[in-house]
Amino acid sequence: MKQLVIFDLDGTLLNTISDLGAATNHALRSLGYPQHALSSYPMMVGNGVTRLIERALPEEARNKETVEAAREKFKEYYDEHLCDSTEPYPGIPELLDRLQAMGLGMAVASNKYRGAVERLVNHYFPAIEWRAVEGQKEGVPVKPDPSIVFEILSKSPARKSKVLYVGDSAVDIETARRACVDSCGVTWGFRSRRELTDAHADNIVDDPEEILAIVKRPGLELDV
Repeated sequence: MKQLVIFDLDGTLLNTISDLGAATNHALRSLGYPQHALSSYPMMVGNGVTRLIERALPEEARNKETVEAAREKFKEYYDEHLCDSTEPYPGIPELLDRLQAMGLGMAVASNKYRGAVERLVNHYFPAIEWRAVEGQKEGVPVKPDPSIVFEILSKSPARKSKVLYVGDSAVDIETARRACVDSCGVTWGFRSRRELTDAHADNIVDDPEEILAIVKRPGLELDV
């Protein structure tokens, strides 16, 4: 049985895409650049706000100064509107309650800047006793670099065989692979089942309740 479940945030626990898209469009509009339909944003997110801004800007505007200016506009808006349309995916609150009742540790690992991650988690899941809530920090590489997983394990030590990493994208699956922990891809998020399959996810689920069976599954004790 697993002892620690690490969750991605956007596209895994919370459907944040409308608020992310609105904040990005605000930044683009403020600087005089074309905006995008909200339906285009699921393929832009996943690698942090800076990468989101780079993808949203016209190619000729993707210089350091413009990206930083747009990022500041994004953050100003998002900090005020991050809960406007965001909501947990169906079944997620119940899943977290069940995992907590089972005595499993839980953590969040997001590429979104840490302040927003903490606010969202505290707002939507106030009853969960998280072992760690980690977001993007200055000087620390974003996922799929596994540093964020190692940071969580330093706060909540567990054998890697006892850890499950849950996310909705190839970035998450690669993060788990580099950290040498089991991965679980979810199909209700921002990316497709095909992306998760191509990334060689150890598990793929269509409903949060299916994660319960995965955490209960016996595993090999290979690491120390």
